[in-house]
Amino acid sequence: MKELTAATALVTGASGGIGRAICLELAGCGVNLVVSGRQTGPLHELVSDLHAKKIRAVAISADLAQTVAAEDLIERAEREFGPIDILINNAGVERPAAFTDTTAEQIRTMVEVNLTAAMLLTRRVLPGMLQRGRGHIVFVSSGLAKMGSAYQAPYSATKAALIALSHALRAEYRDTRIGFSVVCPGLVTGAGMYQRMLDEGFRAKPILGTTTTRRVARKVVAAIRHDRPETHCTGTPVRPLAAALQLLPRLTEVVTTHTGMTDLFGRVAASRTGAHYP
Repeated sequence: MKELTAATALVTGASGGIGRAICLELAGCGVNLVVSGRQTGPLHELVSDLHAKKIRAVAISADLAQTVAAEDLIERAEREFGPIDILINNAGVERPAAFTDTTAEQIRTMVEVNLTAAMLLTRRVLPGMLQRGRGHIVFVSSGLAKMGSAYQAPYSATKAALIALSHALRAEYRDTRIGFSVVCPGLVTGAGMYQRMLDEGFRAKPILGTTTTRRVARKVVAAIRHDRPETHCTGTPVRPLAAALQLLPRLTEVVTTHTGMTDLFGRVAASRTGAHYP
């Protein structure tokens, strides 16, 4: 799908951060937008900004931790705007903690929001895209999906599942005109998980690098335009490392330890939960 003008996109997790940046980048391409998230105030501010740019937009609040919310969101979106041409599965939640200190309810919420909602939304919009012969679906994953991280086990696992899901769907629908892409941001400043860490006084080692919400948003749009299977957006070269980790999985332990990733998330987890981690 190279021509985006007048297409309709549904973006989840659009209340702020990466989601908001994706919406603004799509608006610059003339895309009409259905923006969704849990925080109604920021959503309506975003819609006002989009209207000022002469973009058709509507806000629909949804709590994707509830299974029924995905079906309801698509019904409301199509009722307001008609068929969805682009789906951006961006909603996500994380909670740094030791795995044994993570409750069953917290695990369920991360699985529901990060993975199940993306599957259900995709399953719901895909038949219409196939019938119309066009469409693109993007899954916003994470750099942690490539190697996993201590104190981020459920988050790493659900984000890794999005990579497998996107590639599986590309294989299944390779003879159609429906595109599937997964985008893996690294540490993002200005919003989201890493910005909250910065606000709390935690900073990653320079070797890990950082990126911005605007850069991630541009990567998302480029993935749609060029039907890219997998895109990374980090402050450091990631492809050689990812390839090495596939060949030598034990390197994961070395990388996460010597780059300070384990220590970083351990300190964040200890600060937020009050627990003591080695």
